[in-house]
Amino acid sequence: MKPLQSIAMGLVIVAIVAKVGGGYDVLPDPVGWLLVLQGLGRLPASLPHRPALSTLGVLALLMSIVLWFPGLADGLERTDESLLWAANLPQLAFIAVLCRALSRLAAAEPGRARWLRTAAALTVSAALLPVVVLGADETSLLTVMVVGASLVLLLVIVLLFRYSSRPWARPEVDQTASP
Repeated sequence: MKPLQSIAMGLVIVAIVAKVGGGYDVLPDPVGWLLVLQGLGRLPASLPHRPALSTLGVLALLMSIVLWFPGLADGLERTDESLLWAANLPQLAFIAVLCRALSRLAAAEPGRARWLRTAAALTVSAALLPVVVLGADETSLLTVMVVGASLVLLLVIVLLFRYSSRPWARPEVDQTASP
């Protein structure tokens, strides 16, 4: 599997929620984040912001482990919805920084780079919108906010799949290895 395909599949697992029984997700987000980190590790060494992406990816993985337990996630939401938002910030920050870093790798292809920068900006907007909505106690906008964030995640997943074969998104081949 190509690196961007691995990241995209991981994000698909994160995006899909299939709760059963006591509220456990049968497609656990930590599995998705492991795929994301595996793909990240296989991206070209020239990827900008690699240390920040690794740190954010590990934080998102750790938070997804905590939030996989229904009692903890429900407890955060019951206490204050903004706590659940804050717990998901590493995920959103990872996606925004990844899109920005990939846009720099894709600099030779202005159209693709522009789509990735747009996805990064929309992800930042999706991350900051809850501050306004929850801060203003505008519960009528919660559905719009969730749908908007979901559409942004869908856009990122589509872009990752679409660009997975681009030369700048493939791992470098070891030139010293013999066939």
